[in-house]
Amino acid sequence: MYAVSLDAPYLDTDADQLCFSLSLTERPALAERVVSLGGLDVRLRLLGASHQVFAGPVWETVACLQGAVRGLPETCTRHLPGWVYDFGATTRRLAPEEFSAEVAQVLGRATDAEHSLCGVFPGSPEAVTAVVVETVEGPYGAGLLWRTWHTYPQNGQIVSTHSRLEAR
Repeated sequence: MYAVSLDAPYLDTDADQLCFSLSLTERPALAERVVSLGGLDVRLRLLGASHQVFAGPVWETVACLQGAVRGLPETCTRHLPGWVYDFGATTRRLAPEEFSAEVAQVLGRATDAEHSLCGVFPGSPEAVTAVVVETVEGPYGAGLLWRTWHTYPQNGQIVSTHSRLEAR
């Protein structure tokens, strides 16, 4: 795992402020890691407002963005030239004890993963953004799967996303 203590204010205040985009260019990153998987260079990027993952034809952004439509889709599928991309997101609100246990599991999962990037924001060891990416076999051959977690200790929310990119 590649873990960093982020030297920036925690900008997200609520999971409902997150937006989803597949067309945004780079935003200023607090941390970035490039890994090579499945023949692709994958850029894992932590922002002051969540994450970006750039893999092949996909430029995924989940972040608080001024002027964008708020909310994450439960699912999204895109057919791109030579590729299929699937995205999904869930938001859960947990009691304080459950929240702490879940954040510990997220940190453990990111620590155990060979290809990950995890950031902890100042002010709370439970204010975390983590990205884990791995290769998977799909019906058309090898692909990528990445998962992200965004934690909101002030209200006990955890946003989990999962994305899959497969060659067609």
